[in-house]
Amino acid sequence: MAAKLLRSGLRNPWVTGSLLGVTGGIGVTLATKQGYIDWSSVGIVRFGRAFFAAGAIVVDYKLSLMGKEKGSDVYQDCMSKIHQRSAERLRRLCCSNGGVFIKLGQHVGALDYLLPKEYVETMKVLHNNAPQSSFKEITRVVEEDLGVKVGDIFNEFSPEPVGTASLAQVHTAVLKDGTPVAVKVQHPNVKAYSEVDMQTVEFLLNAVARIFPEFEFLWLAEEMREKLPLELDFHKEGKNAEKVAKMLQHFKFLKVPKVYWKHSSPRVLMMEYCDGGKVDSKQFMDQMGINVNEITKNLGKMYSEMIFVHGYVHCDPHPGNVLVRHNDKMEVEIVLLDHGLYQTLTDDFRLDYSHLWQSIIAADLEGIKRYSKALGAGDMYGIFACMLTARSWEALAVGIDKQQRTEEEDREVREHAAMYITEITQLLNKVPRQMLLLLKTNDLLRSIEYALGSSENASSFINMSRCCVRAVAQHELLQHTSWWGRFTVRFRRDCKLLQISAYEFYLWLTCTTLVRWLQQTLRGVTASVIS
Repeated sequence: MAAKLLRSGLRNPWVTGSLLGVTGGIGVTLATKQGYIDWSSVGIVRFGRAFFAAGAIVVDYKLSLMGKEKGSDVYQDCMSKIHQRSAERLRRLCCSNGGVFIKLGQHVGALDYLLPKEYVETMKVLHNNAPQSSFKEITRVVEEDLGVKVGDIFNEFSPEPVGTASLAQVHTAVLKDGTPVAVKVQHPNVKAYSEVDMQTVEFLLNAVARIFPEFEFLWLAEEMREKLPLELDFHKEGKNAEKVAKMLQHFKFLKVPKVYWKHSSPRVLMMEYCDGGKVDSKQFMDQMGINVNEITKNLGKMYSEMIFVHGYVHCDPHPGNVLVRHNDKMEVEIVLLDHGLYQTLTDDFRLDYSHLWQSIIAADLEGIKRYSKALGAGDMYGIFACMLTARSWEALAVGIDKQQRTEEEDREVREHAAMYITEITQLLNKVPRQMLLLLKTNDLLRSIEYALGSSENASSFINMSRCCVRAVAQHELLQHTSWWGRFTVRFRRDCKLLQISAYEFYLWLTCTTLVRWLQQTLRGVTASVIS
């Protein structure tokens, strides 16, 4: 079967070229400065690991499902077990090869509701447990890039990282003037074999697609191919951080660490040190007296502004990159870290996406159909809307702000995701590339809400509605040159925003009155019991 996988790939001339590129990458990593061969970094060795892991997964699916009726309980149970075995094989491969493969695993782990849960749950651990480089390797990168000894810059440099990711790890340090800093250092070999690894991933996905035509995951390789060079350039990351800090400066609850450009390079990024607890740690927030609902509400505000108003989105909000803390003034802050992965949305895409969310919130099924199709979903608009919201079509028809999500609905959505995996993969290949990272971002934010036990509420949809109204009005203003036309657009925008604020006040008043009534009723019951 492994031979079949190879032959299938070789029948595709593009894949053949990829294979030659992969094996040709051997020359990139044969030699090291120490004068010995690091076999784990040799292109052909890394390709071999990936090839045989993929071959084993294909064989497992083919042989284990042989003779079983598709759709039967036996088939579904067997499929779940194969998913689990395959996910564990994939995770072991990611940990062995590191770098791009860890990135691939993290991406899979973020696609909740879009991929089988066995893959998502197994790969999620890579967000927190990525392999780390040795202290000696890290200091070598710092000294090579900055051109000075570590001891000449720092009074202290912690040997153990405070965080490890797919492409880099972060160490705390203290500058000579006593300033505490966080130093993000790229893993020493990741840039050298990133091209080899990308070609390996592309080759295997193409080969698997020929054996399993119904599973088209080429979009995953395309997305990684486009974004990886940007993530490997820490100068770009530093500029992203400064841009988003300026863009969202009106949010006083947001903290983006300052960049120290004097001690930064494409592989080393020095930033202001900010401590805090992970955003998904309810225990930490309870200990610190932080309201979890306020945190998820502010996260929603921040991301709605990025997506709908500015079209410039931080696309990696997993818990290791978002911290919560009290600042010096004892105000609660959200600290946003790791600015390597951003998505810039085109104006047309942002407008259609804003209209789609307005339709979803209004339970306008015709609008959902229209704007889903505008975003490339075609006749699979129903599946697309459910993927986007992680809600059932029945909930969309009623209104997701009016119907609370239940465990039963959540289970139904997951079962349908597994049932329609073929359609979902086809859809992910059809939608604009911009949508892929937004889907990942949505799922990461939902996983934070789930971990904190903070369900969707009306306020989150209210904030999203405001941003959608502003985005649509912003676009319409550009279409009008006359003062009357622009005045009309502004007037309609302000009226809609006023309606939203009135509705928000009504909800607050109703909720407050209800709470008071409950408190009075409980007091009365308590007094009756005591008497």
